[in-house]
Amino acid sequence: MLIVGLSAMYLIIGARLVHYGASEPEDTASIHFNGNAVATRPDIIDRNGALLATDVNTVSLYAEPRRIVDADEVVEKLATVLPNLDWSDTHKKLRSGSGFQWLRRQLTPRQQSEILALGIPGIGFRPEKRRFYPGAAGASHILGHVNIDNLGLAGMERYIDQQGYADLRATGLTNDTRLEPVRLSIDMRVQHIVREVSARAMAEYQAEAAGAVILDVETGEVIAMASVPDYDPNQPSRRLPDGSVDKDYEKGWFNRISGATFEMGSTFKSFTLAMGLDAEKITLDTVVDATRPIRMGGFTIKDFKGKNRPLSIPEVFQYSSNIGTAAVADRVGIDGHREFLTRLGLLSKLETEMPGVATPTQPKTWKKINSVTISFGHGVATTPLQTAVAAAALINGGNLINPTFLPRSKSQAAEISRAVIKDKTSADMRFLYNWNGIKGSGRGAQVEGFHVGGKTGTADKVVDGRYASDLNFNAFVAGFPMDKPRYVVLTIIDAPKTGLHGGRTAASTAAPMTREIIARTGALLGVNPRFGMEGETLHLVNY
Repeated sequence: MLIVGLSAMYLIIGARLVHYGASEPEDTASIHFNGNAVATRPDIIDRNGALLATDVNTVSLYAEPRRIVDADEVVEKLATVLPNLDWSDTHKKLRSGSGFQWLRRQLTPRQQSEILALGIPGIGFRPEKRRFYPGAAGASHILGHVNIDNLGLAGMERYIDQQGYADLRATGLTNDTRLEPVRLSIDMRVQHIVREVSARAMAEYQAEAAGAVILDVETGEVIAMASVPDYDPNQPSRRLPDGSVDKDYEKGWFNRISGATFEMGSTFKSFTLAMGLDAEKITLDTVVDATRPIRMGGFTIKDFKGKNRPLSIPEVFQYSSNIGTAAVADRVGIDGHREFLTRLGLLSKLETEMPGVATPTQPKTWKKINSVTISFGHGVATTPLQTAVAAAALINGGNLINPTFLPRSKSQAAEISRAVIKDKTSADMRFLYNWNGIKGSGRGAQVEGFHVGGKTGTADKVVDGRYASDLNFNAFVAGFPMDKPRYVVLTIIDAPKTGLHGGRTAASTAAPMTREIIARTGALLGVNPRFGMEGETLHLVNY
């Protein structure tokens, strides 16, 4: 019986050895695993070559549950190295009996070393790539972020995937291959300043949010764009001590400059007066009656600080007269008003590389009361970036250029631009912007030597479909230098509780933001300050 038993045992062992020798080796490293995890993403750099995003080598921890002897012991050992290890979930994976389970992605070198020292059979490490953003939150809404598998989820990271990188990765053509860097139009030096100013304004004015964008009026390049609150793309999600996701932190993903629409308030008066000038319904010498409020359809249209007298067109702009602006819109008519805003791209979705651009809203049917309120920035909601793009067309000679986050030359811009207003209209708008920068609400944004012109916009904020009388959405759109504009700067601040000298309007909140941004970035943008120029004669300068 002993001989029979031993013989049977050796026969079984021999049969298993023959079976193992004849079968293909099982590569447990590839079980249930995406072989493209080590795919390389291209670096992202700014216009000057500064590194904005790159890949770093890392490892991830996996287990082969079929080889795990004591799941409880493995969990206890791993918990000494890995913070916040989910004991229940890890134990479930180790007892699954499968061939492969991820335990923790993207470990640090120290964690890998300490786990190796534990000597646990049945676990291993796989090389991966992790995306690293040296500037942290500095340009988060432009760059976006990637997921755990290094696939772009937002911003220019997602744009890169949409341009064919995702397909190359799927075929394995990007594995351990160094790709050419993607150069953006962003100047990171300017970007840091814009974000810093926005964050400080949000804190000092006790606002819900703030932001700004700088646009090259000749090429359409976005030089800087910031929206706060924001987030660190190195850590796009964050967990609370109880293990739940921090929803407040993830609110920082919301980009208010290109991904949200707002009623832009009196900044729209720029477009209304440009419309009247371009249609030759008014000139700079035209006088409109702003003596008394307008009553229409149960509504009363009045001025914030009315002069109660006839106003010239520069005075309408300077005093931000709702009554005077409504009179100009009335001269053009409803159809002409809608056509003009469509021509400037304010009523349709913006075309640019940035994913997640919001679509403007407008009334389904335009009536006279709609045209009147839209003339001073209520009734149409558009993105701040679109407002900046349209404002650039008003002062760059009349050419609408879709914005880009990639480098673009003047000759390339000329090929895609289209004339939307006459040269004379643009010259008149440069005069009006400069006039308001010297004598009107734009004085708070004036920087000596840079000849800043612009328009404030203070709108009642829409909350749950109704206007809130105690909350404002403020904006300031500016151009500089106004004799030959090179850049548009647009700042926004959402629901400030206070402002400069205690005011809550755009002149006390958004305009000071613009002033600081231009004062600190003008030289970096290559604009040389000049002194002694007579601003009142700027409308005679040939663009």
